[in-house]
Amino acid sequence: MNNPEPTIRINVDVTNPGQFFACCGLLELADRLWPGAEGWFEDGAFCVAGGGTLGELIHAITTADIVQLDAEDDTGSPIQIASPFRILRLDWWHDESHADRKLNGKELKVWAGTMESTRIALAMQHAMKDDRFRSPSLFDVGVIAYDPQDTDKKVEPYYFDARRAPNAHARDVGFSPNDLGVTTTAFPAVEFLCLVGIQIARALPTSRPRIYDYFTWPMALPTNLLLAATTGRLEVPRQRGFRFENWYRTGQKKHKAFRSAIPLNQRGDQ
Repeated sequence: MNNPEPTIRINVDVTNPGQFFACCGLLELADRLWPGAEGWFEDGAFCVAGGGTLGELIHAITTADIVQLDAEDDTGSPIQIASPFRILRLDWWHDESHADRKLNGKELKVWAGTMESTRIALAMQHAMKDDRFRSPSLFDVGVIAYDPQDTDKKVEPYYFDARRAPNAHARDVGFSPNDLGVTTTAFPAVEFLCLVGIQIARALPTSRPRIYDYFTWPMALPTNLLLAATTGRLEVPRQRGFRFENWYRTGQKKHKAFRSAIPLNQRGDQ
């Protein structure tokens, strides 16, 4: 079966787990704006068929209502994304009771301490107002993100994007960026859309702590098949598997970061 003509095509590095799950988030939001949208991976790109253009989708994302649902919990409150989208509740980092307990979301959480879940989401959303995020290379646009309520204050991302992980630990750079409050370049489209994507899709835990697998798929699929596809349980032809670590990036073993993935067919470590 041939895939439909894509209405959106973006560049993606599928060995970056943040970018992979950001594709899932992009598709979920496309479907909540244009019901029936489908997505797939091909030739270094993620494609979406159905609805409108990438510019229209990014405009909807950057103007969407984002609400902190628990006013008493700045660091871990569930988040609601609403108009112009069908309402979506993001709370996977509290998920310890998934029907398949292996797919609980809590262990994929990367932020901790004083990092505020909704404030980060709002900062990443605000940063995406830049016209550069309306191009197929939106995952490669790196900026310093600012708090939209106080534009003099910089906001660090969640650490989903694997390009941040190699220099996140003190032993890598000779000091702790986190402890010193150093602000570095973020990739807002990856951070925001990955937060959305993990609500719908999940990585498959392995027998080793904090080590996960995920799978791409080459045929157009709707959002209700994302969980089966990303965990490799859909078993579609030409699917590709990858393995990554949700790595402790500070000595306190609280803050984490997604590290780059290794193709499973090169490891033989099933």
